[in-house]
Formats: sequence, C-alpha cells, structure tokens
Amino acid sequence: MDTSGNLPSSRAPRLRPGDRVRIVAPACPPGREHVARGVEELTSWGLRPEVGEHVFDQWGYMAGRDEDRVSDLNSAFRDPGVRAVFAAMGGKGTYRIVDDLDTDALRRDPKPVVGFSDITHLHLALWARCRLACLHGPFPNAGDDRCGSASADAVRRALMTTEPVVIRRDAGEATAAVTVEGTATGVLLGGNLSAVRTETGAGLPSLKGAILFLEHQRGTGLGEVDRALTQLTRAGALEGVRGVALGQFIGFERDAGDATLGGWGIADILRDRLTRLGVPVLGGLPAGHGPHPPSIPLGTRATIDTAEGTLTVQPAVV
Repeated sequence: MDTSGNLPSSRAPRLRPGDRVRIVAPACPPGREHVARGVEELTSWGLRPEVGEHVFDQWGYMAGRDEDRVSDLNSAFRDPGVRAVFAAMGGKGTYRIVDDLDTDALRRDPKPVVGFSDITHLHLALWARCRLACLHGPFPNAGDDRCGSASADAVRRALMTTEPVVIRRDAGEATAAVTVEGTATGVLLGGNLSAVRTETGAGLPSLKGAILFLEHQRGTGLGEVDRALTQLTRAGALEGVRGVALGQFIGFERDAGDATLGGWGIADILRDRLTRLGVPVLGGLPAGHGPHPPSIPLGTRATIDTAEGTLTVQPAVV
C-alpha cells in the first residue's frame, strides 16, 4: 500500500512579522556568538526569537542531557504562541530523544521544524507520527561562512511565503554524474543518509510513493555509503520509492584515483546502488553540508525532472 505518497501533509501557517519562534539544540551545543547572530537575523525579519532553556548546556558532546534537550523541544511544541522551531546545530544526539517527542501537540497545532544533518532524525519522526511538513535547512545565521545572506533569505522565504522551492542541478557537484532519466512526483522525504540508515528498523517511515532526498558528509569513505544503501535495500525500505534526488556528498573527492578502490568514486557507488531501483534519479543538487545551503521543504509534494535538472517542492507552510 502507498502509505506516504497519497497522505496529506500537516502544514503550519506561514510566519508573519511579530510571530514568536524558538531556538533549540536537539543535538550538539552551539556557540553563543553563533546563536546571537541567528537571533539578530530572525529579528531582522520582524520575528521574535527566543532561546530554549538548555541550548547552551553540555553533556559530553551533546547540548545537555537527553531529558533536557527533549524538554526544550516539547516546550516549544506545546506553546501555542511559538510558530516555528529552529535547531541551532546538528551533530550527534538527536536520535536519542525522538521517541519522547510530544507529537500530539504538533497534531493539534502544527509548526515547522528547521534543521538538517542530525536533525533529519526529527524530520523523519515527525513525518512518521504526525505527517508534519518541515524544512531541511540551516540555522539562519547570515554572518556565518556556512550560511550567508542568500541561505538565510532562502529560509525566510520558505517560512514566510507560500512559493514553491526549486533547486537546480549543479554540474559541479559530485553527484551530478548520477542520472536515471525521467520525471517522478511524490512526497519528498529523507535528508542525511546516515540518519535515514540509522532509523531503519527504529521508526523510519514508509517511503512508498515518496521522492527520497539524500545527502551525506564523508566519514570513513565509500564503504559507508555502500553499506547504508545496501542496508536500506535489504531491509526493503526502498521498495516503492518513486524517485531519488541526490544532494551533496561532501569529502569524497579524495577517493579519486585511489587504486585500492578499483577506480570507483562516489558517483559509481551511487549509480551502482540506485539505478537498480528502476526509478528516475536526479543527481547534482547543491544541498547538504556544503556552504550556503538552500532550504527544502520535507513532507510535501515534489517533482524531479531530469531533463530540466530540477527538484520542485511545494511549500511547507500555507
């Protein structure tokens, strides 16, 4: 049964000047200056940003204990005056708290969650449990080298307007060489490959009828991507996917020319694992862990068109 592609998204009203928004840290602790610049940016949009109680806590490599990080999230979800939730950082640790999210509060009062990387765990859990449309996007810190003014403005437009988001293929991206021709339409789900893999067997929503978006940052090398995609395949998680949209796979350029890899690079692994799905695949989208990322709605209808080289996504807000 098609359990993703035909179900309606729960979308929040678009943000308006004067709205309160909450900054939280579900994963690693952010720097105070980083958050201060984000507060300044959000204020410039006419919003009223607030910082969660435990954002600057630290417990090991995480922003406080599990119960405190999820408390900040649930406090934002339950507060009717908070109209959007921003993750100040990704990193590690979000996977530890997703079972304790108050998704009942979001069913009653939808509000978008903005983040990427480890925050993919939140996006997947919120879609699986309450069909919430969210944003794969950066913390809007226009003063940060990783999120310049164009990226910050993309977050603003994705939250404060109802315009569709169009991402165009960049021939310079490592995944641009991976293409299976065609067009496909479905609900856009996914995000960071490591997070999608980690949720397999632990709450990964059905991907039947969906367009799967994947991006990744290199850890141990090509084998980690091969293992992740093979696990998803063996688990049956990719059955019924209508198409695949590939973002950035950062750091794999060092594999080029490595004789121990048999001449393969990241495009070869992706092509080998994904073409056998028999669905359109659009590579080369400049979205992921690279600088100046776009903001992409997740949990709304999307179309990939390999001839045009575009991913077009309906807004996460109404």
